[in-house]
Amino acid sequence: MLTTNKRRIIGLFSFVLLLLISMWMSIIYGYTDTSYQTAIEALTNKNHSNEHIIINTVRLPRALIGAAVGASLAMAGALMQALTKNPLASPGIFGINAGAGFLIVLCVTFFQVSSLQTFTWLALIGAALAAIIVFVISSVGKEGMTPLKLTLAGTAVATLFASLTQGLLVANEKALEEVLFWLAGSVSGRKLEMLISVLPYFLVAWIGSFLLAPKVNILMMGDDVAKGLGQRTNMVKLTVAILVVLLAGSSVAVAGPIGFIGIIVPHIARAFVGVDHRWVLPYCTLIGGILLNVADIGARYILMPQEVPVGIMTAFIGVPFFIYIARRGILK
Repeated sequence: MLTTNKRRIIGLFSFVLLLLISMWMSIIYGYTDTSYQTAIEALTNKNHSNEHIIINTVRLPRALIGAAVGASLAMAGALMQALTKNPLASPGIFGINAGAGFLIVLCVTFFQVSSLQTFTWLALIGAALAAIIVFVISSVGKEGMTPLKLTLAGTAVATLFASLTQGLLVANEKALEEVLFWLAGSVSGRKLEMLISVLPYFLVAWIGSFLLAPKVNILMMGDDVAKGLGQRTNMVKLTVAILVVLLAGSSVAVAGPIGFIGIIVPHIARAFVGVDHRWVLPYCTLIGGILLNVADIGARYILMPQEVPVGIMTAFIGVPFFIYIARRGILK
């Protein structure tokens, strides 16, 4: 009989395989389907044919970006849910994605910003600003921060930034043309350079999250228990918040504000491995990449030959899941 850890390891390798399959499918399927043989030739012995160019400059970056962004949003959601003890916590629900998107649109509108590196910094600053506002608002009052107050504050801040963003776009049609598809959340048309520009932030956040997993487990026992075990809880919370901003802000800089991945995936991961974040975070990394790539593949076929932004696909999946969690009555 397999032990718990052996089952988790087998599950981990299974999801690695599924992630590779989803990325391979993303490379092959689309408006112009390609054969397995053509895809292999394009990756190993490319020439200047149209199919090889499409695979190397469009499909491959799209698959890699989908895996990286899906993994990062899922990890951000898992860390936020652990930090706030709120099962609905995610970068989208707490306004972090909206804050990152707003600052980018603001600078595109008034300062004609177009640099990828600048986009990254703007997204990180906007994400941090939204996170600070949400935590300050939800901490006001005698009861302090509660899951319900966090959710309400996050929803309010997300709505505020979304409204401001829409107002800027209405006033500037040129900015609307440049960022509208990006704001819906999409990995379509993204170049590999965009992923490379944020990869250092992703790597720091991924490694930091894995290293911090044992401390997150202790933090989930409650502040009093964590302090009794010698943990500097405020420092751990601040570090987690910084990691979330890096994960979510970098994701928005590349793919726009894609919602619901951060809510759905941590619950799926915990269904497989429980609440131990030494396992939850690796599972989130893999499942998040799989889910976003599969959603992106589906987005290519719904309105063929037009494409639906993948953010709309994840919303179709995530809204029923969100309602299910909320109806369980676990927000107090």
